[in-house]
Amino acid sequence: MAITTHVLDTSAGKPAAGVRVVLERGGKSSEWQVVGHGVTGAEGRVETLTTEGAALDAGLYRLVFDTRRYFEEKGVQTFFPSVIITFQVESSGKSKSHHYHVPLLLSPFGYTTYRGS
Repeated sequence: MAITTHVLDTSAGKPAAGVRVVLERGGKSSEWQVVGHGVTGAEGRVETLTTEGAALDAGLYRLVFDTRRYFEEKGVQTFFPSVIITFQVESSGKSKSHHYHVPLLLSPFGYTTYRGS
């Protein structure tokens, strides 16, 4: 199973390079465990969120985007210092796909997301 993401800066009309992203998995309690991380490249995509061959089980996951740093480096004030997208990964028996793509469309004062392909 793979979890991928990319970030598009809709205010600039181009990919958002340099956004730090952390992938976390929810545990049985309210604690989250980091299972991967990366930084978006020139095309706004994270090359790898987890180490190659890492097992990702069904469960609750979230992507945490450091939007404050991204906008600060551009000299732009933002209302959202971070964006957290929480989503459910189904077990392989229930899921039609083992690939979860979660894009982020970002501007200084708004964002949206969806399950991509």
